[in-house]
Amino acid sequence: MSEIIYEVENISFRYPGYERDVLNGASISLHKGEILCILGPNGAGKTTLLSCMAGLLKPFAGTIRLCGRDLTGMSEKETARLVGFVPQMHVPSFDYRVIDFVLMGRAPHTGLFSRPTAAEEQQCMEVLENMGLAHIAEKSYLDISGGERQQLLIARAIIQSPEAILFDEPTAHLDYGNQHRTLSRIKQMASEGYSVVITTHNPDHALLLGDQAAIVSEDGTVTQGATSDILTEEILSEVYGMDIRIRYIEELGRTACLVPGL
Repeated sequence: MSEIIYEVENISFRYPGYERDVLNGASISLHKGEILCILGPNGAGKTTLLSCMAGLLKPFAGTIRLCGRDLTGMSEKETARLVGFVPQMHVPSFDYRVIDFVLMGRAPHTGLFSRPTAAEEQQCMEVLENMGLAHIAEKSYLDISGGERQQLLIARAIIQSPEAILFDEPTAHLDYGNQHRTLSRIKQMASEGYSVVITTHNPDHALLLGDQAAIVSEDGTVTQGATSDILTEEILSEVYGMDIRIRYIEELGRTACLVPGL
């Protein structure tokens, strides 16, 4: 068995003013090079779980261990060296060149007044080239498309050189083509040794990525297992309150999540 990157044990979280726990004894684990897709109905707590794992929110109960260390005992900089966080969307406060925006991913590894080294700038350009984005390196971040911004958030996380990368609905604002390019990139990242967690509303994304899946229920509990065990017709139909079918499409060579005609 490969190295365990994340161990989330019985965490509970409640927002101020809420009458119920958004997370209620939630537990998951993530190994090196593994992809975990987190699904669940709207408001169930998927983003909350991801934010707790990123250290952005603090559970009132339970433990989160990152690379064997208790997350609560780690500084923000120590956490950032190990975890990259890719939000659903990003609206910049200032107008940066694309290459400068991506280079910000190196901040956890540099001093307060340090500048990126030539080697880091070269690494940044290599990542942009690999992602087919080198042609916009000198452009303004404000002048590029939403799909390009989402890809650059991924590039910035890669430059960060973390152990794990957490994606909050990475395809939510992308067209169909960019959705599949993003999923392909995520699968490649796992093959390169990154541990990846994504939240998604689309069971098909979890079926495409394979590995592990977890469902956050409305009562704040979490069920995790192999994707083929978790994403069954019975479970998905119950989660989403509709008739859902899982079928193997021989022509495509993959399993798909389908809904009978409207």
